[in-house]
Amino acid sequence: MSFNLPLRPSSISHRNKTSRDYFTNYTAPSSTEAINGPVPAPVTEVTAPVDRLIVGVDFGTTFSGVAAVYTGTPDDVEIIKTWPGGNGITSDKVPTEIAYTDAPTFDATDGNATSTVKWGFQFRPEESRIRCIKLFLDRSQKLPFYVSPQDTAAQLRHFDKNVVDAVSDYLTQIHAHTMDTLTRRYGESFMASTKVDWVLTCPAVWSDAAKNTTLLAAERAGMGAKSSIQMISEPEAAAVYTLKAIQPNHLNVNDNFIVCDAGGGTVDLIAYKILSLKPLKVEESAVGTGGLCGSAFLNYRFEEHCRNRIGQSRFDDMKTKKAKTWQMALRYFEEFVKRNFNEAEHQEVNVPFPGLPDDEEAGLDCGFLIMTADQIKDIFEPVVKEVCDLVRGQVDNLRTKGAVVSGIVLVGGFGQSDYLYRRLKLHFASAAPPPYTERPTHANMAAPQDEASIEVMQPVYAWTAVVRGAVLRGVEGSMVISRKARMHYGTSYATVYDEAKHSVSERYWSPLWERWMVSDRMQWHIAKGQAISPSSPIAFHYTRNFRPGQSLVVTDDLIACAADEPPAAYTRDLLVSVCTLTTDLSAVPRSLFTRLTTTRGVEFDNLDFTLEMIVDSAGLGFELKVDGVRYGRVEAEFH
Repeated sequence: MSFNLPLRPSSISHRNKTSRDYFTNYTAPSSTEAINGPVPAPVTEVTAPVDRLIVGVDFGTTFSGVAAVYTGTPDDVEIIKTWPGGNGITSDKVPTEIAYTDAPTFDATDGNATSTVKWGFQFRPEESRIRCIKLFLDRSQKLPFYVSPQDTAAQLRHFDKNVVDAVSDYLTQIHAHTMDTLTRRYGESFMASTKVDWVLTCPAVWSDAAKNTTLLAAERAGMGAKSSIQMISEPEAAAVYTLKAIQPNHLNVNDNFIVCDAGGGTVDLIAYKILSLKPLKVEESAVGTGGLCGSAFLNYRFEEHCRNRIGQSRFDDMKTKKAKTWQMALRYFEEFVKRNFNEAEHQEVNVPFPGLPDDEEAGLDCGFLIMTADQIKDIFEPVVKEVCDLVRGQVDNLRTKGAVVSGIVLVGGFGQSDYLYRRLKLHFASAAPPPYTERPTHANMAAPQDEASIEVMQPVYAWTAVVRGAVLRGVEGSMVISRKARMHYGTSYATVYDEAKHSVSERYWSPLWERWMVSDRMQWHIAKGQAISPSSPIAFHYTRNFRPGQSLVVTDDLIACAADEPPAAYTRDLLVSVCTLTTDLSAVPRSLFTRLTTTRGVEFDNLDFTLEMIVDSAGLGFELKVDGVRYGRVEAEFH
């Protein structure tokens, strides 16, 4: 028998309370409201569905996109393509870049609006701005080498901002521009009478705290109450769109496919197993993985290549005095070379460098830098290899479990790359033919699973697949039945001292239970890699004692462990506190408490209760239950 006692303050409640420099804590709104009794069963009324506008926001590391659809015409998905500062040039996405200014900035689109924030396309090439701000929301994520946390912190401190402020301010601009665009599209009266629901995307490897903070920033940006904003992982959103778009007739029930969302800064992967085709239902079949090997790293390798070819001093002089020359070269590399390079077709590529004099040794001729296919491959190969290794890791993980891997879906900005597509196709879709036999049989007609060919798919709208999937999620709901836990999740508790299991130095005397106890034992409720579903809450059971007059507000920490084997007791090096749960038990009827008396005549009340954790793609929600009935209030303060 185990007990969770409030007698001796646990050190866990004080862990992870260090200062967070330019980060901020956030207390999530209650997932259940305080009431004076059990929640009655709701009266079911049949009402006609009300049409809504669904807006999907793909908040990316380097670029962000927005799509919208009216549920009355669900096939008409609109991608926002015009942006402030774009000078009339259309783009499916806008740079995830922001900066604060001491003086108001005029919006060139109408000449009227002013702001102390610059964002997206509003920067001149030489202007300083904050990049990759999204990655700072999850401090477990590595930063690319070209992002300085010191410079980012300095820019934020200068304007008395923190990371959540910056993300919220960027999303505020996205929200305002989206609402203005939709108002022009549908009219003011339509927008005034139509509910707008927002769906936000996040990386598959995002921590629970990062999801919570992202939703907070979206709420502050005007996208609605935090509890009403839907969230979906980026590769899941891509899978939703892709499977609708490609009509996967070659995929069968029990087949697995891997979604590779290759963006500008990060690459996210997640695997799904098909449970049914009509309706389409899938489950996560492997824990999501990811890495910093997006296409932005190609830009920096290209820059290093140009610097070596032209010479350090001449290159730096060009970037300083002829910024437009470098911007034209970089844009050509971005829009043509990165997306379309194919070594079989492009033996030579001429990158424009207008204004630079001819230099035969450097390869400059008539304002162009001549690059051979091998030189371009040298730029691509290290980054592409990292992506292939990530995909290979997912494939191997599935095959070791005996799973059939049938497809790889390539999406995202980098996912448009012809070179990346061909490298993945060469790597995974070139299975060796079966060995020759004079009397072939059905058994040897198919290659073994560890050698079988895997179809590589590249949807037409690879760059906007994520945001298209986000709006489809808002219209149709989730097609994902269950997801894999990224970590072990558990809680700490106190239990009766057992000399066969515990050290004498760990024990302490409980005057209420009148026995020796030990604290900081771990009970793991969810195992890493375990399938979890929003329809099946995870129950945490507690026993708590209260002296007469003692507060009925109690706290517990939800603890996570990324190791394959979690420890039996709290270990600072291996465990992290995800959030602190504050539960108000005052709404529980007193009749459900048990009055106990010690041998010394001390009376106290004992209560057995349960916290249920609901896990979905948007994060974690908690409810208090006693004897299966919902009571009280549970607040989650994420760390």
